[in-house]
Amino acid sequence: MEENNAQSVPTERVDDRYDRQMFRILRNIDLNLLTIFEAVYVHKGIVNAAKILNITPSAISQSLNKLRALFPDPLFIRKGQGVTPTAYATHLHKHISQGMEAFLNALDLTGNTQRERVITVATSPAIGALIMPVITKKLRSVFPQILLHNVAITDAASQLNQRQVDLLIDSFPHSGQAIAHHVLFQDSVHIFCRAGHPALALLSKPEPI
Repeated sequence: MEENNAQSVPTERVDDRYDRQMFRILRNIDLNLLTIFEAVYVHKGIVNAAKILNITPSAISQSLNKLRALFPDPLFIRKGQGVTPTAYATHLHKHISQGMEAFLNALDLTGNTQRERVITVATSPAIGALIMPVITKKLRSVFPQILLHNVAITDAASQLNQRQVDLLIDSFPHSGQAIAHHVLFQDSVHIFCRAGHPALALLSKPEPI
């Protein structure tokens, strides 16, 4: 019986190859063509789409020809004064429209305060365990659409400057040209020990412990 000598390919290598292939494909696609595709699909005609996008009908036609060269389908069939989408175009529209909607939601051009938002807050493990539940509870009662994502502090200045986090809460001061801070609260440290412990003698000395 022959042994199966096929070796499994590491997941990281497969993902890397997929990413490179995806970017090569996207590099060869003019994403503006997808906007024109959606305009023709939604408004059911080249002339109507041209009016909406404020470009000439011939420019729309040229763009559709470029799309037909990318996809194995005519996409739109002339019908009277307009066009009707093929089954393949309807399939494309479903995915393209969802992608455009998600992209516009991420841009948040409307400034909709009711849209779900995620705020990333960096803390040390101890501070995160102490105050994040309190902040989350208070915030949820006033702004239920805001979600908090807590991550660990690694390099505070870099995390803030590179916008890897929105806020950073720490017991140590951090400085930088683009860093502003606000004191949330102040607290004192208490030491507890048994009566007669040798450490109590240190408290009578002027030097700090």
